[in-house]
Amino acid sequence: MKRKPFILSTLSVAILGILLIASCKKDNQKVGDDRSLNAGTLASGCLDALPATDSVITGLINTDLYLSNARRYKLSGIVYVTAGHTLTIQHGTRILGLAGTSTVPGGGLVITRGAKINAVGLPDCPIVFTSYRYDDTSVPDSTKSGDWAGIIILGRATVNNAPIGTDSLRIEGIPDGFPGSPYYGGNNDADNSGTLSYVRIEYAGFELSPDNEINGLTLGGVGSGTIIDYVAVTESRDDAFEWFGGSVNASHLIAINALDDMFDTDNGYNGTISYAVGIADKVRADKSQSNGIESDNIVSGITTSRITHPRYNNLTIVGVQNTARASDTSGIGRYGRGAHLRRNAEFEINNSIIMGYNYGISLDSALGNTPGKYRSGISTITHTFAHGFGTPITTGATSIPYATESNGVAAVGTRFSTSTWFHAQAILAANANTGIKNTNPNGSGWLSNPFNSPLTVPNLASIGLAANYGSKIDTWNLGATPNRWLQVSW
Repeated sequence: MKRKPFILSTLSVAILGILLIASCKKDNQKVGDDRSLNAGTLASGCLDALPATDSVITGLINTDLYLSNARRYKLSGIVYVTAGHTLTIQHGTRILGLAGTSTVPGGGLVITRGAKINAVGLPDCPIVFTSYRYDDTSVPDSTKSGDWAGIIILGRATVNNAPIGTDSLRIEGIPDGFPGSPYYGGNNDADNSGTLSYVRIEYAGFELSPDNEINGLTLGGVGSGTIIDYVAVTESRDDAFEWFGGSVNASHLIAINALDDMFDTDNGYNGTISYAVGIADKVRADKSQSNGIESDNIVSGITTSRITHPRYNNLTIVGVQNTARASDTSGIGRYGRGAHLRRNAEFEINNSIIMGYNYGISLDSALGNTPGKYRSGISTITHTFAHGFGTPITTGATSIPYATESNGVAAVGTRFSTSTWFHAQAILAANANTGIKNTNPNGSGWLSNPFNSPLTVPNLASIGLAANYGSKIDTWNLGATPNRWLQVSW
């Protein structure tokens, strides 16, 4: 394979410049046109070439299983690890999802309730889940978004749209007829489904029907005893990461080129997402509108005993590069918002940067009272910069960094700007909604190449961000230096 390794995990100036400038070709083009995201030169003792020996895994795993990096593994159909058993994966192991059809997902992995995964890579020797085309020498760089199904972890933590302890709630995206259990949720918020650390998930995703998809990484009712840390999802055909209820915390996440949303939280998820970066796909968007963050309480928006309330700390969302691209309606998909908070969901957004969409942060009043929860201080935004290009359906200012809407229809009049609605009122300041800004600290060039600017004091200090925030954006603190857990070849 042709490899020119770049270190992405530190989000260095050079690499992110490449990420934001480089274009890539998508699903509507011929096989072989997608950009390759492959492991480059790894650490001593970590396999660089794929092993010659294959093992095919299919059906149910009814025993503890250890996967060694001396073999290459292929997932045929949806593979289930059953309750009471642990799947352990050695660092450097490569696992390929085999092809599916338009109605049947490709190879995928489901960790069922009561089962565990112990997938612990190393900073310079990650575990890689990727496409069956990964080593297809007959068509170089032939990997495509949606080549295989993805990874699903199901736990026993609280979810708000099914009775506790029942099997009435099944994870989305899996057709009928598979032998394993697709159910999730329970009453143990400390439930432990294992560990994902230094793991890359590439080219996954499957749409069974509209709004019924498998994501790159799906977490259903996963408890806080589970560790999700240093995980990258690239080129997912749906969301990069989606949480359905549960209480698992996640940190050091990277979402690159997801078709739909980068980080999606639903159905009573109560956890913290820290040090995460999302880079939007510049040439394709989803028919449901692609967002950086999407957060719902429940589809109906009704009040439940368990309200979706994620906490986002040190989050960076980078959308597209100009107004024309953000507003393009020529294809079947559209770009939506940097953060779409709706259906009665609550939230906390701290020390974050969100940019490159028509709306930056948008509170949706349809099906619930998400905006009212912000005004009362239940939901908060602190020390956060938001940018918005504007949209043709509104009037007035051309930039909408902070906005309210109702089911896609934007508010008009005062436009609920930063000064008149989101920040200036005394009640908001009293409820800790402080330090929110929409003033670009580094001029117009920041959005076109946002990581190629000196995001350090005094620039960020002048807009109310913490003094150490700039260094966290520049180097991203994804581990010890040098940190090569995610490497990219172009």
